[in-house]
Amino acid sequence: MSYLQKALTIILQIILFVSFITPANAMERRRDQFAKEPGHYIVPMPYSVPGLGQGLLLGVLATNAHDSYTDYFGVITTGDIEGIGAGIVDMHLINERLIAAVIVSKTNKAQIANYASRGMTSSKDDYILLDLQNIRFAATELTGTFYDRMLEISTGAMQGEGNVSRIRDKNGEVIQETDGETNEFVGYFVNIAIDWTDDYQDPRKGIRYNFGMGWADVALANSPEYYQQQHNLTGYIPVGLRSTWAFNYFRSDAFVTRTGDTNFASVEARTGLDCDDPGLTTEHQKQCIQTVNNVIAHNRYGTLSSIGGGSRLRSYPMGRYTGAHAVFYGTEFRWNLTEEFRPFNIGLASDIRTGIQLAFFFETASVADEKNNLGDIWRDSYGLGVRLVTASGLVIRGDYATGDEGGELTVIFDYPWGNY
Repeated sequence: MSYLQKALTIILQIILFVSFITPANAMERRRDQFAKEPGHYIVPMPYSVPGLGQGLLLGVLATNAHDSYTDYFGVITTGDIEGIGAGIVDMHLINERLIAAVIVSKTNKAQIANYASRGMTSSKDDYILLDLQNIRFAATELTGTFYDRMLEISTGAMQGEGNVSRIRDKNGEVIQETDGETNEFVGYFVNIAIDWTDDYQDPRKGIRYNFGMGWADVALANSPEYYQQQHNLTGYIPVGLRSTWAFNYFRSDAFVTRTGDTNFASVEARTGLDCDDPGLTTEHQKQCIQTVNNVIAHNRYGTLSSIGGGSRLRSYPMGRYTGAHAVFYGTEFRWNLTEEFRPFNIGLASDIRTGIQLAFFFETASVADEKNNLGDIWRDSYGLGVRLVTASGLVIRGDYATGDEGGELTVIFDYPWGNY
């Protein structure tokens, strides 16, 4: 399918959505969907993210600043991740109709885990570490919002670059220095969201559906060209007067329109590796070959956002499972302990608390490169969490999840099961 055909398909879906969502049949919202209550957070803290490393972080966030809807944030990290980032989000170009966001970051160094194989067959300890450097990223987004935020149409672009400087084994020992190409990309995306719930921020009943599609202009001739489609459906069933039981279905697929380089020798050369180096141990040579084969798999099948981390399959580290196709099911009971409107100011944080929740959740997912293998292997995750819901629009979430590979603690803003 050409990009023009994909664009026409999206336009048709928009027309169908608009004809469905009208003021006559809209669900009644519990409160104003564009809150202006200001808040601020200054967060100095150590971080430890499995697969990414550990160090110190300083984050600053101002919500609904200067009697507006606009949020500003900045973050500085040291340690295994060394960089700086900033963003402006919820900036209303047309009041309550057209919203913009801009995010930029520069990372001097970082480290990510690269598992021995894509899909779900790798073991917990079968990975190497990739040292990244000179990472630059920028993203912009425009969102049109209609019918009290029940229909939103977003489009945007992302640009980034970076390169791998060395590969290490899981103990940190250098396997090989690299002198590979700098990876560059420019990506575009479109997202359509129907929010048929009683509240945009903290829904307790109704249905929410997101359809997203993204594609990239590839800077390197040997890289693949592919596009992604994602479906994200969440239903909310009220329990009692103020609690809810949520159910999520997520499906994501990559469709390759041009295969990238799949020749082992040329991929090895472009990544700056030499797997025949006589100085390598047998284990390090195996890990070098696995690294090249993962690049070849990406060039053949494309790659989606990974499963694992703070949003989906929360007992597994970020980047744990990658591939070209993914399916996910999740359920979460959100027990609202309080419903209030209580300001707080503790110096480093100021906002208005509107609710405290306990959450109990179960998730299961499958990832594969070949679509017909999707569902052959599943991984599960379950746990509990606590959330602080605020009037400024933030949900501060702490979750502990466990599964076959142990447990993970997540402290993050926003509910799980986001679009990506």
